[in-house]
Amino acid sequence: MSHSSSRQPRVLLLHGIWNPRSWLMPLALRLRQQGFRVDLFGYPSVFGGPDIAVPSLVERLQGSGPIHLVGHSLGGLVALEALRQAPDLDVPRVVCLGSPLCGSGTARALAEHGWSKALGRSGSLLLHGLPEWHGRAEVGLVAGNVAHGLGTLMGALHGDSDGTVGLEETRLPGLTDHCVVPVSHTGMVLSAEVVAMTAAFLRQGRFPSEAARYAG
Repeated sequence: MSHSSSRQPRVLLLHGIWNPRSWLMPLALRLRQQGFRVDLFGYPSVFGGPDIAVPSLVERLQGSGPIHLVGHSLGGLVALEALRQAPDLDVPRVVCLGSPLCGSGTARALAEHGWSKALGRSGSLLLHGLPEWHGRAEVGLVAGNVAHGLGTLMGALHGDSDGTVGLEETRLPGLTDHCVVPVSHTGMVLSAEVVAMTAAFLRQGRFPSEAARYAG
């Protein structure tokens, strides 16, 4: 490893439900172009869920030195739950992309329509979300407001949303910062603006002052 690469901030990406690890490759490429050393963390989101993903992530992070986490959707919930269960992990900052940290109305609609199996073992975490954040890591959340997605089709969302996750569902108490980008839920991993917001937070612990905020 070169001396310059050893100084690059390290980032681990976590995918959402129903997505393979490779789905985050475009996001990984753009973050590498921003000067980060990026790895991907895969887990069985339906058949394993947090019971598998959280301990596996904790094991991956233990003794690895400082590394930031970036999680799309369910991946953000898994990242924060791992830090909640293992608060001494060396994770300075976490960016959640469209994560329903307060619980998912779309997941509730799926369950109410008899499609709980689609959520698998991640159902409980998606339905109930997380408690207020008190961990050491600084947490930023990038929310989208282009309403194209499953939640909109099912009529599960009220108010502004990215089509799958409502903006209100992303506003977990204890976040360091929160911003809104004009993208849909699935479009987040392809968005140059999302990458810019993510990179800024990973470097500074805040989103840029010109970033859009949700007045709610």
